[in-house]
Amino acid sequence: MTGRWRGIALFAAVALLVLAVAPAALDPFRLGLLTKYLCFAIAALGIGLAWGQGGMLTLGQGVFFGLGGYSMAMYLKLHDAGPGNLPDFMVWSGVEELPLLWKPFASPVFAIAAAVLVPAATAALLGYLIFRQRVRGAYFAILSQALAAAFVIWLVGRQGLTGGTNGLTHFYDVFGRDPEDDGTKRGFYFVVALVLGTLYLLARQLVKSRFGRLLVAVRDGEDRVRFLGYNAAAVKTIAFAVSAAIAGIAGALYVPVVGIISPSLLGVVPSIELVVAVAIGGRYSLGGAVLGGVLLNWAHTAFSEQYPSGWVYLQGLLFILVIVLVPGGIAGAVRQAGDAIARRRPGVRPEPPPAADAAERKEAATA
Repeated sequence: MTGRWRGIALFAAVALLVLAVAPAALDPFRLGLLTKYLCFAIAALGIGLAWGQGGMLTLGQGVFFGLGGYSMAMYLKLHDAGPGNLPDFMVWSGVEELPLLWKPFASPVFAIAAAVLVPAATAALLGYLIFRQRVRGAYFAILSQALAAAFVIWLVGRQGLTGGTNGLTHFYDVFGRDPEDDGTKRGFYFVVALVLGTLYLLARQLVKSRFGRLLVAVRDGEDRVRFLGYNAAAVKTIAFAVSAAIAGIAGALYVPVVGIISPSLLGVVPSIELVVAVAIGGRYSLGGAVLGGVLLNWAHTAFSEQYPSGWVYLQGLLFILVIVLVPGGIAGAVRQAGDAIARRRPGVRPEPPPAADAAERKEAATA
């Protein structure tokens, strides 16, 4: 079986597991948790595109997740309040008139579009300003981390506009459905799963396109690409904007699923946790990034339930073990195991590894 058909078979098997087996096997509570994990997996997919394929270590992905989440939450709060009324938190904060920024979000179409376009536009502007100055590596990571910290400070300081520390919560109607109803939660699960699958296929197609090959070339040798006449800054900016749009979609889906969006979900620590998830799953593989997003959040829940006072250490140990033993993440280890098995079969030569394999070998050598 060729690599292409193996990929199709694997995707079909995972789709069957997610769309048929999981809903039948899990109770509503656990299915709701899995829905939340899939939202984080969507955000991790964006990081896999930016970091794994483009070499941009973004430690501020929570900003774009938050922009998408607040866009959706603003519409839901206005919908719950009704025409001409203020959201409950504004009443408590002494706001007497709906802020101008909120008014367009009375439209669900505008809110959904903003959840995608605002993060993408923000990332495109930042990328234009940063990458044209040839800022990269640790310097870019620090800048993105500072952006996340500044964004959280701004949100907390705007109580009457953003809900402050508490954020936006208590949504009673989500597109005509009760968010607490088991049937609604089940519907959320299928929507999130289908969006994740669609975004994965689109991202995979992008990576396999000419632009994707150019993005990997920029990651592995940006100066060489520039000397060949390509605009490396534009390539990185586009990839960064696409990654931000994916994170915005994840945030917009997260709000009705969990019922809250707050600064505590968007800061430096949540952004770093997403990067850790991608590293565990395998940052050079889009599928690995998705797997890491689900696995780390599942470990978060499992460890916190079993070891309430020490789950953080167990989560950190999981990350250390993966980085030390398999620097390429779980996806990298699976690929290496497959190559080793293929070499043992007489007359069978393993298929050439993807472009990320060289980067994995280099990373393993320096670890």
